[in-house]
Amino acid sequence: MSRRYTYPEAAAELRVEESWLRRHIKKLPHSKKGRVVTFSAEDLDLIDAMHHHEPTAAQTVAASASDAVATLRPLPRRGGAARIA
Repeated sequence: MSRRYTYPEAAAELRVEESWLRRHIKKLPHSKKGRVVTFSAEDLDLIDAMHHHEPTAAQTVAASASDAVATLRPLPRRGGAARIA
């Protein structure tokens, strides 16, 4: 039989708050026997995979980031009316 994780143990493994697990339990894979909720290692892997995101186009992001930096302008000075250039 594989190891079973309780809410606090599963939260520590996933590096999330225990309250997050409890709030989203209806959407997450788990086992329930009576009132006792447990997670298997496979459940934790599935939860991790459900919330894993990969960038879609790394080259596009890099190109748009350099364009975004080129369009940045400094903010006006604090504490007074903005100067008119």
